[in-house]
Amino acid sequence: MVELRQVTKRFGDSVAVAGVELRIEPGEFLTLLGPSGCGKTTLLRLISGFETPSEGTVWLDGRDVTALPPYRRDVNQVFQSYALFPHLSVWENIAFGLRMKRAPRDDRERRVREAIELVSLAEFVWRKPHQLSGGQKQRVALARGLVCQPRVLLLDEPLAALDAKLRRSMQIELKRLQTRVGITFVFVTHDQEEALVMSDRIAVMNHGRIEQLGKAADVYHKPATPFVADFLGQANVLPAALFSSGPQLSEILVAGKQRLTVATELLPESGKVGLVVIRPEKIRLATSPSDGPNVFEARCRGQIFRGATRQVLLETSFGLLNVLSSENMPILTEGQCVFCSTAPLEVTLLAAS
Repeated sequence: MVELRQVTKRFGDSVAVAGVELRIEPGEFLTLLGPSGCGKTTLLRLISGFETPSEGTVWLDGRDVTALPPYRRDVNQVFQSYALFPHLSVWENIAFGLRMKRAPRDDRERRVREAIELVSLAEFVWRKPHQLSGGQKQRVALARGLVCQPRVLLLDEPLAALDAKLRRSMQIELKRLQTRVGITFVFVTHDQEEALVMSDRIAVMNHGRIEQLGKAADVYHKPATPFVADFLGQANVLPAALFSSGPQLSEILVAGKQRLTVATELLPESGKVGLVVIRPEKIRLATSPSDGPNVFEARCRGQIFRGATRQVLLETSFGLLNVLSSENMPILTEGQCVFCSTAPLEVTLLAAS
């Protein structure tokens, strides 16, 4: 549905997007994820036509649209600020695009009614934007984007202005809506939770490039670079080297001090290990040592209450570790000795650079 071929965008001497290759399938929910200034919004604007590539081409549904203006591309965009017309009602805001396209009146009214029903705004149709809550404004913006039935809907951090509870509920609602209408969504965010909850695939961006593209679970559990591991969720990223290898199990040496057993299938193709990534939830804590691989001693250096879990900072012989501990685990005291363990398949090994 969308294809970017070696797309580069420069603003003066600054390179915002650098040689991006990307294919987005019909009906897919793809998220562009990355920190502020990484090029994700510029990439969205290149798809919409609000920016023109310095190099490369943009294709929509098999057609080169690089030189076409936004109004001649079959895409709509939902903005972070909603961009609703303050003097128009909910109905009039949603109908605006169809009026500009000169859709027949009967068809226009039918499609607006369907869009309003889709986003559950029937009781607010004659209110103005200033009479709506943040979540209601967001649904108006979504309905306005969907009512013209674009091939692709572009969403530029549309949930950023909402409070945490409403944001979580809108994440689920937005994914349900996309599944129901079957339109290709390209979503921009710097919020890792949003990306994981809603996306079919995630493109993690850094310095204008896509560092990793894949299914949400794969990008989280199998990060391809230290940046992806550190940016998507929490991660313990430590220097490591291969100590010994076997047909099924191998050993790595972490920070030159702690040996860990890992599954041989996890070794990089080059065979040269440079870093080990251990997610905080993959480390289990106990107050007494247990049998099994990868048991090592640590001392508690602090903890943060997070509701269903606690984040525990541990000091080990090879560095500091962040661990997510279940609330069922006894509360640790400063300096208390604990025993950690992780399974051979629950780490990620990155090649030496």
